[in-house]
Amino acid sequence: MDKWQLAAELGARLAACGQRVTTAESCTGGGVAAAITEIAGSSGWFDMAVVSYSNQVKQRVLGVPEALLQQHGAVSEPVAAAMAAGALQLAGADWALAVSGVAGPGGGTRDKPVGMVCFAIAGATLARPLTWTQHFAGDRHAVREQSVCALLSALLQQLAA
Repeated sequence: MDKWQLAAELGARLAACGQRVTTAESCTGGGVAAAITEIAGSSGWFDMAVVSYSNQVKQRVLGVPEALLQQHGAVSEPVAAAMAAGALQLAGADWALAVSGVAGPGGGTRDKPVGMVCFAIAGATLARPLTWTQHFAGDRHAVREQSVCALLSALLQQLAA
């Protein structure tokens, strides 16, 4: 499924159960929110998005602790989890999606190569955010598109569980 189909399905499921979602994005630059808001009626199930490219915004707006950023780096599961938790609290939504990664073409390291993306889903009913890391192939556009689809798919799977 492409991102538009995923977003439409997500919207249908969220609307059916009266739930809302918010996003905290870094490497996707608002791509998840853009896919969601492309769907007519998304205002009924989408709250807000924070595009937090800088560590300062991650700290100031989303409440990501500076120590966490220093210890793990912005591209890490702990930081993605903190981004999701911060967005969930900020929006008061039922679900928050977060993504941080290295889309390229530069910026990669041996430990965090181009294509490495960390994700998190926070939910009002979850004890703690779910996190995972994926490695995508392709150019900057491909990494970002795959990241958007991965995150939308993951929330759909969570809602089905």
